[in-house]
Amino acid sequence: MDADEFWICATCGVEHARRPDVCAICDDERQWVPADGQRWTTLADLAEGGTTIDVVEAEPDLYHIRTRPPVGIGQWSKLVRTRAGNLLWDPPGYIDDAATAAVADLGGVAFVVASHPHMFGVQIEWSRAFGGVPVLVAEADLGWVERTDRCIRPWSDDVEILPGITLTQPGGHFPGSAVAHWAAGVDGRGVLLAGDTVYANPDRRSVSFMRSIPNHLPLSGAVAERIAAHVTRFAFDRLYSLRGGLIDESASSIVRTSAARHSAWARGDFDHLT
Repeated sequence: MDADEFWICATCGVEHARRPDVCAICDDERQWVPADGQRWTTLADLAEGGTTIDVVEAEPDLYHIRTRPPVGIGQWSKLVRTRAGNLLWDPPGYIDDAATAAVADLGGVAFVVASHPHMFGVQIEWSRAFGGVPVLVAEADLGWVERTDRCIRPWSDDVEILPGITLTQPGGHFPGSAVAHWAAGVDGRGVLLAGDTVYANPDRRSVSFMRSIPNHLPLSGAVAERIAAHVTRFAFDRLYSLRGGLIDESASSIVRTSAARHSAWARGDFDHLT
């Protein structure tokens, strides 16, 4: 491989500068390695296999970016447009010329940010496609970066990266697990891009707080309450999480009540129902 070549874990979709025996991100209690062993792929292999990217409007100035078929975890990445530049949130594990052109038509990318290491995708490739824009990685999670580049910049606490878009780190799933608050979303009522730091449940009336979603490992009640208190400092009516997860109204209230429910079950308040 030359300096510009790299490997992509087929299970999580995260770029690696080298090909170890196993992807460290997957060989962890929050993720998984396939029963038939570690598998690797490349952008060329994915393109040859027919992988494409859809860019679909979710609401004004917010777009889903989805690989088809899904690459790795298959996150629905988000592009948020502002007059000062665009945020690419939870970048996909794939990029091609058509996707680059589609995003360029929407104003390009000013920052690339993943909510946590499972969502790193091919973040450096997305940066390079738009002139080497900053890839912001939570300082607490820098050790999970498997491909380095000068575009990577650590961050922590609360950072307003674009007017009306603030990154913040409630932690939980990973110590640096982050969300992005978009104040202008939903006619000014606010949107929270939550990755799976806060996971929108299929009932669309509750959220979950998990250390591992695929391995069904919950966080403690105390951490769930801490995360809820942290994110509800911001005003938001809608919440987008991993893949198509969506709370389409009253999301801030739902986060608070879901954390209280989580904590109550963890304490044993409802053991009589079991």
